[in-house]
Amino acid sequence: MRARDLAEEYETVSLDSEALDAARLMAQHRLPGLLVLDEQGAPAAILPASQMIKALVPAYVVEDPTLAAVVDERHADRLCQALSGRTVRECLSKAAPAPPVAAPDDTALEVAALMARVRSPLVAVADKDKAGSPRLLGVITASHLLERLLLATS
Repeated sequence: MRARDLAEEYETVSLDSEALDAARLMAQHRLPGLLVLDEQGAPAAILPASQMIKALVPAYVVEDPTLAAVVDERHADRLCQALSGRTVRECLSKAAPAPPVAAPDDTALEVAALMARVRSPLVAVADKDKAGSPRLLGVITASHLLERLLLATS
């Protein structure tokens, strides 16, 4: 199996997409994260769902989790309002590494090793067009890769 054969269409957002729309996309499709594309359509980052959750939680609660118990449910139910007016770029970790990108001819083992090395739930598959710009072919998720590898053992 080659990366091009494992790649599937996957939801993407841009760096300047609305954070609230990105959160809705993750929730609606139950995604572990979103692939974030730059202005040229090249993979720029992965926005994990856990990072989006962190953007919802007030910094004082992250620093002192005992404060979460004193926030009433009325206020807790409105956490997503914290995303209103923010972009995906603002929700990304400042230290976010470049997203893992596999070449179309990479093997399933190479993709698995890349996923394991960078601890990412997804890997973008891209090649270069005639101008040398990256062209996204799709995404391989960890769950899809596991499924395909398990089928091979049956």
